[in-house]
Amino acid sequence: MLKYRNILVYIDPTQEQQPALQRAVEIAQKEQDAKITLFLSCYDLTYEMTSLSSAEERQTMQSLVIKDNQEWLNTLAAPYAEQGLKISCEVCWHNRPFQAAIQLILKNGYDLLIKSTHPHSQLSAILFTPTDWNLLRKCPIPLLLVKADSWPENANILCAIDCKSIQDDEQHDLSESILTEANDIAAMIKSNVHIVNAYPSPPMNIMMELPEFDPIHYEDGLKKIHQETLNEYAKKYNIDPKNTHLHQGIPEDVISNVANELDAALVILGSVGHSGIGATLLGHTAEQVIDKLNSDLLALKPKGFVSPIKLT
Repeated sequence: MLKYRNILVYIDPTQEQQPALQRAVEIAQKEQDAKITLFLSCYDLTYEMTSLSSAEERQTMQSLVIKDNQEWLNTLAAPYAEQGLKISCEVCWHNRPFQAAIQLILKNGYDLLIKSTHPHSQLSAILFTPTDWNLLRKCPIPLLLVKADSWPENANILCAIDCKSIQDDEQHDLSESILTEANDIAAMIKSNVHIVNAYPSPPMNIMMELPEFDPIHYEDGLKKIHQETLNEYAKKYNIDPKNTHLHQGIPEDVISNVANELDAALVILGSVGHSGIGATLLGHTAEQVIDKLNSDLLALKPKGFVSPIKLT
C-alpha cells in the first residue's frame, strides 16, 4: 500500500523528545519509497524591531538563526538517513508557524502532516488560537496530532462519524473518507477498526412547549435510526458489528470516553474549518476532543476543502 509517500513533520524546538518524528519514521518504514521532511519555523521579534542594526545586519542575524536550526534538524535526521530513510529538512523564518507549514504543504504537495501536541489551558483556548487549532481549521491535508509513543500491533482505531451524514452528501463523503482512511491504516499497522457515534438527548424546549411530546418514543426512534446507519457503514467497510459504539451525549464526550475505554491508539474524525469570533470561543468537535484523548488524533478535511492560507 502506498498511502503516505510524502510526509511533513512539524518539529517543536521546545520539546526534548519529538514524538511526531518517531511516528513519521514508524509510518515510513511500512511504506515503499516514503519521504520525510522535517519542518521548523523560527522567528525572533527582537531581530525585526532593533533600531541599532541595519537591514543588512538584521538579515545576517536571521540567516545565522536559520543556519543553527538547520544544523540541529540535520542532527535529528542523521540517524534515520543512515538507516536508509529518505529524510530532508526545511527551516523558515516566519512569525506564524502554522501558516509557514501550510504554505510549504501547498508548495510541495505533502500528503500527511504530523505534529506532536500538548495540553492547552482553558484560558489560552479562549483568548488565543494555538497552532494545533489553526492547523485543524486550515490544513488542507490529513493532520496527525501525536500523543502516544508508538502504535502497537492489534491496537484499536476509533472512527468518529456523523450518522446524520447519510442525508448530507458532504458529511457522508467525509464519513466515508474517515472509514477508508481507518481501513488503510489498519492494514498498515495490523489494527482493529471501531466506529463511534453520538446521538442527542430530546430537546428541552419541545418537551416544555408540547405536553403531548413523548421523549422516550422520540429517543428510541432517534437511537434506532442512528444504529441502522452505523450498521450500514460497518457492513460497507467490513467492520465487525461488535465494534460499533452508539451513545447518547455530546460528541466530544462520547468520542473521548469510548476512545479511553478501548485504549485506542488512534482516533480519526473530520475537521471542518471555522473562522471568526464564534469559532475562537466555541471551537468544534475536533478541537474539543484533543485534550480529552490519550491517543493520537487524525483529522481529515472534506473533499474540495480549500485552505484560507495562500502561497505568497
